[in-house]
Parts: sequence; structure tokens; C-alpha cells
Amino acid sequence: MGTTITSFRRFASLLAMLGLGLALAPTVQAQVYKCVDDQGRVEFTDQNRRGCKQLESFTPSISSPPPVRASAPIPAVRPPNPGSTGPAAATTPTSFPRVDTAQQRARDDDRREILNDELRLEEKKLADLRRDFNGGEPERQGNERNYAKYQERVASMREEIGRTETNIASLRREIANIR
Repeated sequence: MGTTITSFRRFASLLAMLGLGLALAPTVQAQVYKCVDDQGRVEFTDQNRRGCKQLESFTPSISSPPPVRASAPIPAVRPPNPGSTGPAAATTPTSFPRVDTAQQRARDDDRREILNDELRLEEKKLADLRRDFNGGEPERQGNERNYAKYQERVASMREEIGRTETNIASLRREIANIR
């Protein structure tokens, strides 16, 4: 127990000396030079050499954080009407770019077409996977003499079918959300 107290005292005195040393340490000031060589390459260094120009000196600050920039004001949110049952309508900031109705409709049509193409590809992929899966008993391949390898491939096929079904459901949801 005596060594524990001694170790603690040593640690405490070391910590106190470290704190005192940091408090009394002079601030660090560095000179920075911008050097351009004959080929036009630029180098920044702390050593003054031929062809170097001193930049304004700076003092690194450890204790003070950078000033906080003021952000754009947050638009006020109106409380919902007492008689309404749904959420309050979101207000669009005045600086937000506006798109006319025809252009938005064209964008939505393009988006719907892209999503429908993706949906068709995923449905085709699912049909191929189910055909190969063969109701949970796909044909064994030549390199699957070991039954564990066969089971591993069947499990990965089952997982791939599940992922593809999830993708199809997500695409259908996304298509339904297009106005």
C-alpha cells in the first residue's frame, strides 16, 4: 500500500509540474517563407533561402477555438392549425430555386421511366434467380462434390433472392411516390 501512495504522489507532482510548465510556456511564433525556384515551383518553408519572401508571421493558437460563423436564419415554423389533423405544411425559403410545373412534370416522367427500367431489370433478375434456385434444390455444379459447398451456394442464392425482392418492393414504393 505504501508504494501505491508513493506512486500517486509522484504522479500528482508530475502532473502539477506539467501544468505549470504549460501555463508558463512562451507562445510559439513561426516565420513562414514562400520560395519560388527557377522552374516556378512554389515551396513553403520555415527557412529563409535565396528567392524566398517572408509571409506574415502567425502565432498558432491552441487554447482559443475559431470564431463561430453566423449561419443563415432558420425560417420560422408555424404551429399546426388547431383543426388540422396532418402535419403542418412545409414552407419553402424564398431563395430556393423554383421550377415551373411543365419542367417538374418532365423531370418526374424521366424519373418514373428510369425507375420502371430498373424495376423491369430487377424482376427479370428475380425470375432468373428463382428458375436457377429450382424451389430450393438447384442443380449441383461439378465443383460441388462437397455437400457443404452446395449448401453454401444454396444459402447465398436464397439471400440474393431476398435482396432482389427487397429491391423490387423499394422500387415499387418509389414509383408510387412520384406525383
